[in-house]
Amino acid sequence: QVQLVESGGGLVQAGGSLRLSCVASGRTFSNRPMGWFRQAPGKEREFVATISWRGVSTHYADSVKGRFTISRDNARNAVYLQMNSLKPEDTAVYYCGAARVFIAINAYEYDYWGQGTQVTVSS
Repeated sequence: QVQLVESGGGLVQAGGSLRLSCVASGRTFSNRPMGWFRQAPGKEREFVATISWRGVSTHYADSVKGRFTISRDNARNAVYLQMNSLKPEDTAVYYCGAARVFIAINAYEYDYWGQGTQVTVSS
């Protein structure tokens, strides 16, 4: 019954922007850190960003720092990823997840995942 559903992916040109959404159902994740990971074909799932349960603290991968912004709305049981200045190397399936530790930058620290949304950035 617990679901995390990502949306907002698509095809954009380099330099463009996308806003990803992740809406949870079945339980509240307001007391959980949330995060975004991405996985490109043939690569491991890669940390992108995480946000504390209150949404005050955030942490980003160096590769996206300054371009991506993670946020959350606990009233809506949702987490978002605003992606600006997109690069072809950002192309991947993006997954949101709920973690059990505060600063969760490893995939194994997450115990709930969405199904992913495809982001493709053309050059």
